[in-house]
Amino acid sequence: MTETSAAYSPIHASDIQMAQARISSEISPTPLHYCPRLSQEIGAEVYLKREDLQDVRSYKIRGALYGISNLSAEQRRLGIVTASAGNHAQGVAYACRSMGIRGKIFVPEPTPKQKRDRIKVHGADMVELVVTGSTFDEAAAAAHADAAEHGAIFIEPFDARDTVTGQGTVAAEVLAQLSAQGKSLDTMVVPVGGGGLISGITSYLADMSPRTQVVGIEPQGAASLSAAFAAGEPVTLESVDPFVDGAAVKRVGVLPFQILQANRQRVRWDSVSEGAVCTELLGLYQNEGIIAEPAGALSVAGLRELELAPGSVVVCVISGGNNDVLRYAEIMERSLVHRGLKHYFLVNFPQEPGQLRHFLQDILGPDDDITLFEYLKRNNRETGAALVGLELGRAEDLNGLLERMESSKIHVQQLHPGTAEYDFLVA
Repeated sequence: MTETSAAYSPIHASDIQMAQARISSEISPTPLHYCPRLSQEIGAEVYLKREDLQDVRSYKIRGALYGISNLSAEQRRLGIVTASAGNHAQGVAYACRSMGIRGKIFVPEPTPKQKRDRIKVHGADMVELVVTGSTFDEAAAAAHADAAEHGAIFIEPFDARDTVTGQGTVAAEVLAQLSAQGKSLDTMVVPVGGGGLISGITSYLADMSPRTQVVGIEPQGAASLSAAFAAGEPVTLESVDPFVDGAAVKRVGVLPFQILQANRQRVRWDSVSEGAVCTELLGLYQNEGIIAEPAGALSVAGLRELELAPGSVVVCVISGGNNDVLRYAEIMERSLVHRGLKHYFLVNFPQEPGQLRHFLQDILGPDDDITLFEYLKRNNRETGAALVGLELGRAEDLNGLLERMESSKIHVQQLHPGTAEYDFLVA
């Protein structure tokens, strides 16, 4: 018997409403903001569910609080252990300090420093932070081993009934907020990592708004839900791109997948590139003043891939706002590459007078800027290679640039994202 064919007990709206009552003393409902810009661009009524405005800047506090609140006095005495990419950890840390419970939290090495620092702030002296492993899954394995060794209680970040139930309170708030405006929900777009949020939301909507379509969006570099649906059960990805750290999970949870499989007629899923995520993250910051983390912008990035009925009511979950300012240079870079504005070349200059001037005057376009020029080496007495980064004024200017490069006696090799040369020289 496969793990997904094991006994499955659905989560109902009544379970989620009970969780909502339990955690309401600790957290307040987050705003549901109408977004004029996206509404005009998409042709639908687009609302943003601002989970980035939680005390821990993420919806993860919901499942963490509800799961820990259900522990017995004896279980609390034993202490708790968890693993997280950073946001669930902050929710657990918050709960540990507010409830007086000792906790040990494991996060992978790529977890941004901003998230690590916030975990320490929320947990204070009640929480020990352990940084280990290159991925969430490696950190989770270490956390499970530690909990077993010391007899502590493991708080699942997404693959547990209490966690999923707590995350489902997001949907309960959304329906109440739209109902207060006399509106009903047509589509809800949700970021996907381990699947706890989308399965909780789907569980609530299945009972309370069965006509609503739920769309899960995951990063292309960590598309574990898509892999699970293709295989008919959760499978472990060989590798993940850790950039969208809040959703960089190798294997979707068993319980979340069971819930989504049981509701397949109302669930759709898709993946978007990390570059597209960066573009939407910057768009949210520059236009709406929203500081989202990469996973927090997943739903908006996926919005543009959907076919939506004109005027339909769509809610995108902005799932988190724990972004390190030190990452913005990389975010801008990935966005420019995604939009076709940033390109890299290996330029082999003939060692003759005037070749650089020729490159600048005759090959580059009037709106092209050199953002990187790094002389690599002289190949021989006649040529010398340089790594050149160019930012174009318009994406459509690339063809003309390539034609001018081809007709020149300067040998130019374009580097393409995803190739070994690009990753070695550029990344």
